[in-house]
Amino acid sequence: MDAVDTAQLLVVTFVIGITAEAITAALAAGKQKMDLFGVVALAALTALGGGTIRDMVLDTYPLTWVEQPIYLIIVVVTALVTVSLSFLMHHFRKVFLLADAVGLATFSVIGTQMALGLGHGFVIACVASVVNGVSGGVLRDLMSDRVPLVFSKELYATISIFVTCIYMGLLQIGVGENWTIVITLVAAFVIRVIAMYFGLSLPVFEYQTEGASKNPRSSLHYQSTRRSLRRSRNHVSFDISRYTLLGKKRAKGQKKQRWALPEDEEGPDPQDSPRA
Repeated sequence: MDAVDTAQLLVVTFVIGITAEAITAALAAGKQKMDLFGVVALAALTALGGGTIRDMVLDTYPLTWVEQPIYLIIVVVTALVTVSLSFLMHHFRKVFLLADAVGLATFSVIGTQMALGLGHGFVIACVASVVNGVSGGVLRDLMSDRVPLVFSKELYATISIFVTCIYMGLLQIGVGENWTIVITLVAAFVIRVIAMYFGLSLPVFEYQTEGASKNPRSSLHYQSTRRSLRRSRNHVSFDISRYTLLGKKRAKGQKKQRWALPEDEEGPDPQDSPRA
């Protein structure tokens, strides 16, 4: 296998990767009800954002998509096609996951390659691999108003580190660069598929202060919603005597019925009481 074949393989897998990322980003934009510009912008940010941040970190210019605008065109066309055929996309979910695994492996290999080619060592190569591999997905999730998946579950960023270890390890034992690239791509893809199939992930860190209540009613969102409902209740009331059934009227001294919350029986909210 010569260098030309390997370079072509990387290009093909790179295109597969950015296409899969653009599709997932377009669908995420649709869930947020973005317009066409938002769909295209989020797709470009997701598919090409990782490589852009990598180039900025490694100080390599021009940026990949600036030097080769064909990649940007592929992303834009993919996003528009996804919008047009969105009703079919759920049938290809597993295909997208596999394509995303190919993209992760390719992005990580390219990041490692570029860092080593610029004379950097193992640590910076790992950084470039991770940045190139996961930054696009992180940007997509942040722009979609959710915690990035790579920070909460699934074995994803760790695979980029594995890529750097495998790549540099094979070079150290004398394997040719072309075969090193192929073996690393296959290994990263297999690891990612296994992680998805078995639901592998890193340990989750959950910090609870001593005596902290896990009751959802203790959350800020719940408390603020409850106070808002109480305030709005003060402005909305109806006289039950106006809506009698079978001629029954309101008894003497019966108060007007108001909207009530189940929590009202627990006593007044201390934050609703007037301050001295």
